[in-house]
Amino acid sequence: MERAAPASAPAAVIAVLNTLWQYGHAAYLVGGGVRDELLGRPVTDWDVATDARPERLLDLFPAGHYENRFGTVTVPADGLDVEVTTFRRDHRYADHRRPDEVTFSDSLDEDLARRDFTVNAIAWGRAGGADEGTDQPHWADPTGGLDDLDRRLLRAVGDPATRFDEDALRLLRGARLAAQLGFEIEPMTLAAMSTTAQTVRYVSSERIGAELHKMLAADPPSRALGILAETGVLSHSLPELAAQRGVAQDKAPGMDLWAHCLATVDAAAHSDPGNPRLRLAALVHDIGKPGTLADGHFIGHDTEGARLAELMLSRLAFPRRDVEAVADLVRYHMFSYEPRWSGAAVRRFIRRVGRDLVGDLINLRAADNVGSGLPANAGHLDELRRRVAAELAAGAPLSLRELAVRGDDLVVELGVAPGPIVGELLDHILGWVLDDPARNERGGLLDEARAWLARRAGSGEAGA
Repeated sequence: MERAAPASAPAAVIAVLNTLWQYGHAAYLVGGGVRDELLGRPVTDWDVATDARPERLLDLFPAGHYENRFGTVTVPADGLDVEVTTFRRDHRYADHRRPDEVTFSDSLDEDLARRDFTVNAIAWGRAGGADEGTDQPHWADPTGGLDDLDRRLLRAVGDPATRFDEDALRLLRGARLAAQLGFEIEPMTLAAMSTTAQTVRYVSSERIGAELHKMLAADPPSRALGILAETGVLSHSLPELAAQRGVAQDKAPGMDLWAHCLATVDAAAHSDPGNPRLRLAALVHDIGKPGTLADGHFIGHDTEGARLAELMLSRLAFPRRDVEAVADLVRYHMFSYEPRWSGAAVRRFIRRVGRDLVGDLINLRAADNVGSGLPANAGHLDELRRRVAAELAAGAPLSLRELAVRGDDLVVELGVAPGPIVGELLDHILGWVLDDPARNERGGLLDEARAWLARRAGSGEAGA
């Protein structure tokens, strides 16, 4: 099958190639950018491989800077940073992540042979030392990656077990790429993932977290997670999730806790495609269940799940704001709404969860419903969603900072001594306003605060 030249390659990248060719060097586009171009997917990164050594690259591109000992020079070009790497051959990987040493090479085939998957070992360019008219840029594919692209097959380059043993991160990348690209994993490659699964323990928690983030962005996210579970990689990388496998629960027939988790993640992705936080919360919403199982029930799994979610996501180096938000979503996901709730009850619900999280919480519960074989709206969620939206639109005060008085006002106007009692007073006033938002005016709040202090003094409690 005839392949067109990479039409979407930016002019700045082609200019880097032209410079290298002009000075007699071999230069090729390589890696994931080439793969995505051939698949008609958006390309975010274009990498160049060349026989020019790093010091020569710095001569040709004075604005470039040497990135690392692996031969990569970053070349600024028209607002882009183009990574240009010298052909190389790898050696022993003692730490199952990086080669102990790197030797530069003059051979493109040798460089491509060290890559992870055949679809990432395709190149476009030409050798150096020839006139442009006699050596036109062409596709180079020594590992059969073009055929694997056509067959939508993910195959390791060379011996699969060797590839995964060299760099255990490839185990996670394999699952992620299969999900992102919608590819099947070639049987020998899949089998090698199982036999080398334990080496994923050499991958840093931060890198595992980064790959998990990308997996959850796939459509559907369950595809990558299922591969991790099938191959055993999940047990060695994300044990909190692996603990859900085989745990029975009273949900959809034939669905264990892990299958419910996957169905919930997919439902979350379908309902709100642009919300990675919701997918993450769906993934961990039930991780407290295995540790709380007793007599077929999971008492307190929401609280335990929030604790485990915070520990797991912190270990994986997710941003702190996401860790805290997801932990809260897990903590509150077992709420039970009733249509008889008063307006004050809805406002208190928003107050407890937080206005920034309440929408995600309702969507999480809807995804949980779908993952349980129920309609998304089970529990009158659509009605709750409408009522929450109406309260938010009305601008009712829902937090201490939205009250018409501050702690300093209570100290000055009422003579209250600074201390815990000020916080108790503010909490009481907020509760009073949640019952009726029209009460949120300074004079009335101070009067209610005085009355509360009087009632407190009359009951014999410590006063101001």
